[in-house]
Amino acid sequence: MVTPGRYTRIAMLLHWLVAVLIMANVVLIYAVDYLPDGSVRPAIDTHKSIGVTVLGLVLLRVLWRLGHRPPPIPAAYPHWERVAAHSVHGVLYLIMIALPLSGWLHDSAWNGAALHPMRWFGLFEWPRIAIFNGYSAAQRNVLHEQLGTLHTWCGYILYALLAAHIIGALKHQWLDRHAELQRILPWGRVTAEPGE
Repeated sequence: MVTPGRYTRIAMLLHWLVAVLIMANVVLIYAVDYLPDGSVRPAIDTHKSIGVTVLGLVLLRVLWRLGHRPPPIPAAYPHWERVAAHSVHGVLYLIMIALPLSGWLHDSAWNGAALHPMRWFGLFEWPRIAIFNGYSAAQRNVLHEQLGTLHTWCGYILYALLAAHIIGALKHQWLDRHAELQRILPWGRVTAEPGE
């Protein structure tokens, strides 16, 4: 079995925390249609809170990655798979920023935003993006709808990228017999690359 180097503990923590929060947010937003009326607004508010948290964690992860290079993809992997892995990771980072940012913009353009302050997990008020303050109600409605569509499509792209990411990791682990999951699991037993 090929034994590539491992990610740092901080990178592992951020990876799994973001993954769990994204999955929770997907389940939450699809469950909204089945919730009783009194639970819809709290569920949407929780969805927003998770979204801005993911945005912050992904930005932290990008900063961490800049100072702590990830372990290289093993040379045993075919060239096309290494290119595909780098491409999927790059676009995944972009969409993990674009998705919550588009949601935050969508929420900020909402005409009812002033009457319904967003509270981060109920603890404190989270600011709306002030760029829409000078727009008329009609303009805000149009922007709100357009940004909602953008947010939805970012979600679809994220699902496709996550599927490619997960399928690729499982293929390497179980079909190719590479210690792929051990690179990112905290209890994995893989010899770390120097400096990791």
